[in-house]
This record gives sequence, C-alpha cells and structure tokens, in this order.
Amino acid sequence: MAASFGKIGLLALLIGAGPVAAAHAETYYIDSVVGDDRFAGTSQDRPWRSLARIRDFPLRPGDRVLLVAGSVWKEPLSITRSGRAGEPILVSATGTGPRPRIEAGGVSSYGVAVMNAEYVTVRGLEVTNDGPVAGQRFGVLVSAENMGVTRGIRISDMYIHDVRGTNDRKDNGGIVFRATGQRLATRFRDLAIERNIIWRVDRSGIAGISDRVSARNWFPSEDVVIRDNYLEDIGGDGIVPRGTDGALIEHNIVRYAGSRAPGYNAGIWQWSTDNSLIQLNEAAYTRTRYDGQGFDSDFNSRHTTILYNYSHDNAGGFLLVCSPRHDGQDNLGNRGTVARFNVSRNDGSRIFQLAGNVYGAVIEKNVIHVGKAMDVQMVIATQWDGWARDVRFNGNVFKVAGTARYGSEAGRSGPDYLIKPGFEPAGYIRFKGNVYLGRHVDAPEDGAGQPFVPYKEPAADWQVPTFNPARPDGFAEFLARHRSWMLAMLQRELGAPVELRQPRRVSLFETRR
Repeated sequence: MAASFGKIGLLALLIGAGPVAAAHAETYYIDSVVGDDRFAGTSQDRPWRSLARIRDFPLRPGDRVLLVAGSVWKEPLSITRSGRAGEPILVSATGTGPRPRIEAGGVSSYGVAVMNAEYVTVRGLEVTNDGPVAGQRFGVLVSAENMGVTRGIRISDMYIHDVRGTNDRKDNGGIVFRATGQRLATRFRDLAIERNIIWRVDRSGIAGISDRVSARNWFPSEDVVIRDNYLEDIGGDGIVPRGTDGALIEHNIVRYAGSRAPGYNAGIWQWSTDNSLIQLNEAAYTRTRYDGQGFDSDFNSRHTTILYNYSHDNAGGFLLVCSPRHDGQDNLGNRGTVARFNVSRNDGSRIFQLAGNVYGAVIEKNVIHVGKAMDVQMVIATQWDGWARDVRFNGNVFKVAGTARYGSEAGRSGPDYLIKPGFEPAGYIRFKGNVYLGRHVDAPEDGAGQPFVPYKEPAADWQVPTFNPARPDGFAEFLARHRSWMLAMLQRELGAPVELRQPRRVSLFETRR
C-alpha cells in the first residue's frame, strides 16, 4: 500500500510540475552595438547582436524579446514561433533613447514578419524598407498560409516609414495581413492593428489579403480591429481590409492617399467583406480623381456601415458605393451599405457616387458642406456592368456655397464623369426629407422647385488637430486630441451626441449563397 501510494504521489508530483515548468518564460535581449550572438542573450549585459538569432530560435509561450533602444539593424525580424492564449510571445523595445530601428531596404522584402505563428505581439519599433528601385516590399507582413485559424496577433505602436513598394500591385506597403491556403482554408481571428504611424509608403497603407472570398469559398477573418492609426503620404489606398466578417475600422487618420499609384485608389474602404464597421475616421487630401474618395464601400460585400466619419478635401469626393455585375459566385454585388451621421467638407468631384450593381443602400442624416466656387456632383449614378437600384437618401443636409448637381453618367472625360439630369437607368433612387441650402442643379423631387437662396458657411472650428510624422513623439497625445475634436465637431454638426457602435458578424441564417 505504501509503495503504491508512493508511485501515485510521485506521478501526481510530476504531473503537477509539468504546467509549472511550461509556464516558465524567458526574456531575451538584442543589442546591435554591444551584443554578441555567442552570448546567452538572457541578460541586458550579455545580449545577442543580430535579429537572425531569433529567427529559428525555439521561443516558447510567454517569452519576451526586447530590442535595446538606439540599436539599428540592416536585416529583417522574423517571428515563426507561437505563444498561446494568455501567454503571447512579445517583441518590444527596452531602454531609453531612439526606437530600435530595422532598415530592411535592399536586404529583405519585409522589415518585420510574423509567419505562420499565432499569439504574437510586436510593438514599439521603427521600420524602414527603402531601395534603389521599387519592388514588392512590406514594412510589417503578417502571413498565415495553410494554417486554418490563426489567433491572437497584435501589431501596435510601430513607426513605419519609407517603404518603397511597387505601385503596380496593392498587396504591399506599410502593414499587410495575408491569409492564404490552397490546401487548408486559412483566416485570422482576433487580429489587432493599433496606434501605428505609417508614412511615405507604397502602395497600400494597411491592407488585408485573402484567397477565400467567393460565395463558394468563403472563409473570412473575424475580430479584426484596425484602430487609432495615422497614415500619411500613401502611394495608393490608405486602409483596405479584405475577406473579413465584422471588422472594426475605428478612429484612423488617413491623409494624402493616392499620392503616386496609377489606377483607382481611395482613403478608407473594404471589399469582399461582411458587416464592416467604419466609424470615427478622418480621410483627407486624397489626391487622385480616379475614384479618389475619402471612403468607399466596394464590391462582393454586405452590410457595410460607414458611421460618424469626417471626409474633407478629397479630390474624388466623399463616398463611393460600387460593384461590377453580380455573378452569384465570385461577386454578390454590394448589398445593404449604410452611410449615416458623417460629415463631408470641401470634397471635390463626386460627393456621393453610386457605381454599378449597388442594392439596398441607405444614405441618411449626413451633413455635406460644399465650399464657395466649388462645382461638384452631389449625387451621381454611374455605370459599371450595370446600374444601382433601391438606394434611399433620407434626412441629409446639403449646405452648398458653390454649386451642386444631381443626375447620372452621360460620358467620361478621363477621371471625371459627364452628368445629365435624372438617375435613369438606375432605378428607385429615392430622396425624402433632405435639406437643400444654396444652389442645386436638377435637384431630386424633395428639393425641386425650391427658390434659390445663396448660402454662406458660418464661422466654425474646422481646425482639425495636425501631426508631423517626422516627429513621432507625442503621438498618444495627438490621438487623444484628435478623438476629442472629432467628437465635438460631429456633435456640433449633427446636433446630437455621438453613439459609437460595436461590429457584429453574420448569423447562421445570413450565410453567403
């Protein structure tokens, strides 16, 4: 009996010791100045020297890799090991002085990569990826291939700039999250990209990539959050999630998108998504008129909500809602877009553009300011393998110090559309309870016949807080000031408190078919 008890007791002790040993986490230091890869790396006075040291190192859940301030590496950082829930692998900065800096130009296609790993947090680093000629380059690449569900990744507080990607393709730039898998359908769950500065990158600022986006092959990433990021001087598109369900794109600032890339670009948009919630963002100074809007709800998407945003000074306008022909397999069109409680000021060209196969959109309670001497198309329906149907404009306020026009496409002149009165052949474009101030040409039925009364915009606080990405210190304070200004401006313009929402996902009864 005693021997039996001893064996059981010893077995219990060993089993009990297992989690204790597994829970032990280590901290590793890397210093490009005084480090040596022959050191153990587990103390600040004996750090490793190269980032390559951790590429294949058997990091365990809970381990920390701390890059010493003031260090500079001309090599990429690759994370290929996974943490677990509650015990992520952390890569971060330590010490005082300049951020640890990774200069990947001419050495690697990426500065930082999280490759086929989950429960990883990367934060607090500076990344550049320049080169003598443009090529497919990334500041940060998060890639999962044939992985099934990849969970718990955080990219935050990064300073990413001077990424000379190619403007010939959209799947490179500042931060790209890519889920692909020919053998095993792959997606992200619980992915957060927050509080990053992205400056002077080509082509995309923040972009999502997925190869499972058709109705027959739908496997979207879930719980994706893109929040509190600042993007400036972006060659092409600012923020573009793809292949997601219930993504939250909240309080990002995108300025000067579309700066270099040919073709069609916009500030913040999505495609091949369900239930995207785009709220409390600023999109400004988009430079191209090929699209060129601050915001866009794009094709193969359902139930996109564009809420409480501020769009201003975008060359192409405020909002594009668009889709080519619905084919039932690869593209189900654009269904159920809602644009509500947004403010547009001094956007150019096309304030609202309905392009192609758009169904069931609701555009309501937005406030639009058109500046003096501006001549814009307030609402235009355009052709893209078809025309929009069943779109409602309700309770919007159009404040026009210049001229606003309404109608449908009569032709093209480069990036611009010629306009004719009436919305046909688009169908059931309905207007109810909108307010028309100033000069409106060919106004819809609820504004037709009103006498022309000149409108002059009253004085108000339009001095949105600015930020110099060349000086990244003070970014947290800028974000707080910017959010506060946005909330105050929106409440003033809309005449009601701002009530932000949480995203939802598709229910069992709403599956794609």
